[in-house]
Amino acid sequence: MIPSAVPVPRAPDPAGAAHDRVYRVLRTRILHGEIAPGEALTLRGIGKQFDVSMTPAREAVRRLVAEGALQLSSSGRVTTPLLTNDRIEELASLRALLEPELASRALPRAHFALIDRLETINQGVSQMVARQDATGYIRMNLEFHRTLYLRAQAPAMLAMTETVWLQLGPTMRALYGRLRRTEPPYHHKLILAALKAGDEPGLRLAVRTDVTQGLRLLKG
Repeated sequence: MIPSAVPVPRAPDPAGAAHDRVYRVLRTRILHGEIAPGEALTLRGIGKQFDVSMTPAREAVRRLVAEGALQLSSSGRVTTPLLTNDRIEELASLRALLEPELASRALPRAHFALIDRLETINQGVSQMVARQDATGYIRMNLEFHRTLYLRAQAPAMLAMTETVWLQLGPTMRALYGRLRRTEPPYHHKLILAALKAGDEPGLRLAVRTDVTQGLRLLKG
């Protein structure tokens, strides 16, 4: 079942708009770790929460299953991903390949305005750590990376990266609990320093370490 939340208000809308609304809200919740790993969802529960019929609920779930954000068993049971160690390693390896490349491509366009924006976002990351706000931390951390990677002007590569993030969303919540952070990510400082210095090897290393080090702590 979906965690209790304030019902999502809506005006009457056609089926296509309804399913898109359900898809986008559920996708964001999964991405930010608001739904636990392995948690079951039902079409009836989704329909009730979003005040939609079974058809848009089913279509939203179908899209999320196609992206790997949800899993559908042969019996028709829908859950968020409960990742094995091998799957965590695979997704960490994808991040290690994709994200340093995106950062490298962004480097020539990393002007002072971008670096200032990243520093502001990183202050938000620090605030979420201080509040022990796990979903807020995940949201701000992803915003830090996405803001940098948008400058790469590589939309296909970024779309692949976001699909990996989506599959990892519930697991990232579990990782946050394991790490018990009291400080913002150290490697964000190294990323910012490399951007300021125009240091591509340093940037690649900082990004690669930042996006994989924590995930591999989940393997046990």
